[in-house]
Amino acid sequence: MHVRTLTGPLAAAALLSLPLLSGEAVAAGSPGDAAASRAAVRVLTYDASGSAEFRSAVDRGAAIWNQSVQSAQLRPATAGQRANIRVLADDGWPRALTTSLGNGTVWIGRQAVNEGYDTVRISSHELGHILGLPDRKPGPCSSLMSGSSAGTACTNPYPNAAEKAEVENDFGGSAGSSAVAEPVPVLVRD
Repeated sequence: MHVRTLTGPLAAAALLSLPLLSGEAVAAGSPGDAAASRAAVRVLTYDASGSAEFRSAVDRGAAIWNQSVQSAQLRPATAGQRANIRVLADDGWPRALTTSLGNGTVWIGRQAVNEGYDTVRISSHELGHILGLPDRKPGPCSSLMSGSSAGTACTNPYPNAAEKAEVENDFGGSAGSSAVAEPVPVLVRD
């Protein structure tokens, strides 16, 4: 199959007549626009095989981030695939070790769960660190990154507008087009 591109006066005439024929005008972007927007999404894989009883909470936390931002998407790693993010369960306090933006290890600590903190909020919060967000303590329940300072009654696992915007900027904004600095591991103990 051959595809031809209309140029010059013929293309202009065809475009100008579309609203007359369909009754509706639609702005069309170039084919490169769709490819560029797809390319802007950074897919990060996670391995939750070591998250034990928290596996469903980890998957839910990843799904929440996928619903909340467009520039980064979290997907389970396939068998044999090296993951960007490792998620583990242990008896300590939840924490994240970021090695670079979008890469690191998360621990879903049973200590916080035993104290009454919500597992999905913990998971979403710790994944937020891997996505580049710092703790914002003390803070209200409406701030995911307020973490444990919001108290055990807080079960909100969703990032607020500012947190979403920060991740979008880090993965899809000006940070995505700048040179990548040498990664420095950062351990965030919540």
